[in-house]
Amino acid sequence: MYFCYILYSKNLDKFYVGHSSESLQERLRKHLSDHKGFTSKTKDWKVVYFETLVSKSSAYKREREIKAWKSKSRIQKLIHTTKIEHPDL
Repeated sequence: MYFCYILYSKNLDKFYVGHSSESLQERLRKHLSDHKGFTSKTKDWKVVYFETLVSKSSAYKREREIKAWKSKSRIQKLIHTTKIEHPDL
């Protein structure tokens, strides 16, 4: 199982779009750990949206599609039209 996900930081008022084959809970834990990169700037990231996909390539393709929008309002619309139903989030 693969995921395309969106994180949100209230402190930065920014979204982060990614994909992973790990559980969302584990992937979020890694984003919140000490590391270098965009998500290391703050520790208040929350999963606000995810999609389950059948292959790594489809998850990556979806991530690239969302990033290509370059539109905060379009991402917000996607998030608000979908309710997260994941037991660990």
